Amino acid sequence: MKRMSQEKMVAIVKQLRKTKNLTQEQLSAETGINRQMIGRLENSEYMPSISQLEKLAEILGFDITDLYVENEPMVYTAYRSSSMSKEEKEGVDHIFEMMMASKQQLLLRKAMLNE
Repeated sequence: MKRMSQEKMVAIVKQLRKTKNLTQEQLSAETGINRQMIGRLENSEYMPSISQLEKLAEILGFDITDLYVENEPMVYTAYRSSSMSKEEKEGVDHIFEMMMASKQQLLLRKAMLNE
């Protein structure tokens, strides 16, 4: 499964804005996105809405699907400590069991979709 990469979006927006010799202010005027939001977007502090992302893609000339990357495999780590109370240990065990069940469900769905 793929997910949208904020890092990739930031790199593409910055690079294309500079390639087109646009200031943040000019890009703001063309997209209708506040200049401060464009600055925050380029600093990985803001994620645009879908309509804003579509406008950025239109003005800068990129395909939104270019922003997607493959998900990394899920890794679960559980920490156990002797300083935990019995209830805390039971809670950690329960959460771990739920995470493993979720992982199994995802793997089963993926296997069924690939058949």
